[in-house]
Amino acid sequence: MLPAKTIERLSQYRRTLLQILAKGKLHIFSHELAEFHNITAVQVRRDIMLIGYSGQLRKGYNVKKLIDAIGKTIDSKNDQNIAIIGIGNLGKAITSYFNGKRSNLKIIAAFDRNPAKVGKVISGVKCYHINDLVDIIKKENISIGIITTPPDNVIDIAEKLTMSGIKGILNFTTTPIKISQNICLEEYDMITSIEKLTYFIKDKNP
Repeated sequence: MLPAKTIERLSQYRRTLLQILAKGKLHIFSHELAEFHNITAVQVRRDIMLIGYSGQLRKGYNVKKLIDAIGKTIDSKNDQNIAIIGIGNLGKAITSYFNGKRSNLKIIAAFDRNPAKVGKVISGVKCYHINDLVDIIKKENISIGIITTPPDNVIDIAEKLTMSGIKGILNFTTTPIKISQNICLEEYDMITSIEKLTYFIKDKNP
């Protein structure tokens, strides 16, 4: 099992590698990849060594082969279905951006309370009422839930997701949640991220 931070960096490396491959670049050195991500070449080499891949001394890493090696490490062998809970502006933006980026990951359902959205296809995904969440997740074999609702709805939604047998949750709200240890949880709080930036730049202001 690789460390979580290593998985994050490998995902970031792959996005960069896909971009430079599209521009026709076939090989890359560790120091070049490190510059894209503001880390050291030593860190890049260490991460890539962990997935059992190595480059050539004079050419560096083969971009296509490195992309494939990262995919074999971090991608699931089976397709993973995803649900968005809360199809407001953020939910729609995530759905529109994400679908089509990875062949084995697909957002296939959205859930909301708004009658104007329920039953509609929004950003290419059918929206169901939140009360149908447990049944639809089980029926459609959805393994990951992304929560983008108002903060005061999160606890109830987390309970419903747990009842549904979900395997992973990405929480985009400002309300932390407690779930079963059998469920993988990632929480992203935009306010905390901005306040962290503010702390580090506050003494740089004139």
